Order: sequence, then structure tokens, then C-alpha cells
Amino acid sequence: MEYLVLGFFTGLSLILAIGAQNIFVIEQVLKKQYVFLVCFICSLSDLLLIFSGILLFHFFHQYLNVFVELTLNILLIIFLIYFIYSKIKYIKRNISFNNEVEDTSKIEISLKTLGFTYLNAHVYSDTVFFLGNFSKNFLIDEKIYFGIGASIASFIFFFLLGYLSTYFSKYAQNDKIWKYINLFIISFMSLLTIYIIRETVYFL
Repeated sequence: MEYLVLGFFTGLSLILAIGAQNIFVIEQVLKKQYVFLVCFICSLSDLLLIFSGILLFHFFHQYLNVFVELTLNILLIIFLIYFIYSKIKYIKRNISFNNEVEDTSKIEISLKTLGFTYLNAHVYSDTVFFLGNFSKNFLIDEKIYFGIGASIASFIFFFLLGYLSTYFSKYAQNDKIWKYINLFIISFMSLLTIYIIRETVYFL
């Protein structure tokens, strides 16, 4: 159960970060255009990418030696430091959304959603690399619970945006809300960074 909770909060911290994909989703929410479809595609894509990363690192774990594991841990630390730094920069930025409603079809929206998801390098670094690398030393059942927790976070996040669109639209463009969200992300990811640095020091 602890790995389910860890996966949930880790996944939530990654997905809450405001980026190209989330801005697109929020715009569709505010326009009320194919909200269920967009949320479903994003959530399902996250699930597939999360478990791809976890299983990829699980499959190749038997080939990892001390040097490779140390290198992966260092890359993980660098990724987290950069991630935290990018969130600190976002605190100073103003968030803006495009609220102009366009006449678009389900196919166009689906392709746009897939584009914002799979053509976004951050999606792979956050899900496949980070979650897979972070869970590489977990037992297989712990990895599954971790992946389920992270996937649940994605589904809850996207569908809350969709089904609470009317309520959320009052706050979506409030910069203070996103600053508080980013402060939560920075705090949680800083704790993870400290944990990984400690594990790496013990590893040495």
C-alpha cells in the first residue's frame, strides 16, 4: 500500500506541473470541447508510458552493474534538480490560455491530444525515465503498485479537470493557484531528491 501511495503522489507531482500538454487540456476544458475524449487519451497514454518505463527498467535491471546503476542515479538527481529549477522559474511566470472556441472534429482533437502527449519530450522523461528509473530497485509487486498509484493520479487529475470544468474555470487563470501548486511540487520533489542522494551516497 505504501508504494501505491508513493506512486500516486510522485505521479501527481509530475502531472501537476504546468506544461504544453496540461495547458492544452485546460483550454479544452474551458472551451468544453470533447473533454472526456481528451482526458481519456491523456490518462490512458500516461498509464501506457508509466508501465512501459517500469517494465523497461525491470527487464534491463539484470544487465545493470554498479557503474550503470550509479550513472542512472546521478542522471536521476540531475533530472530532479533541473525539474525543481524549472518549477521555480514558473513561479515567476504568468499563465495564459487560449479561450477562443474553434469548430473542430473529434479526429482533429484526438490528433492534437496525441501530438501534445507523444511529441512532448517531457512526457517521456517524466514517465518512462523518471518513474522507471526511480522504481528500478523495487520488487516486482512494489513496482506494479507504484505504477498503479501513478496511473490513478493521472486519471484523477485529468478527469477532475474535465468534470469540474465549470468550477475550475474560475481559478484556472489565477496565477496564485499555480504558484501554490508549483510550491507543492517543488517541496515534494526536493524530498525525493534528498532521498535519492542519500541512497546514492550509501551505494558508494
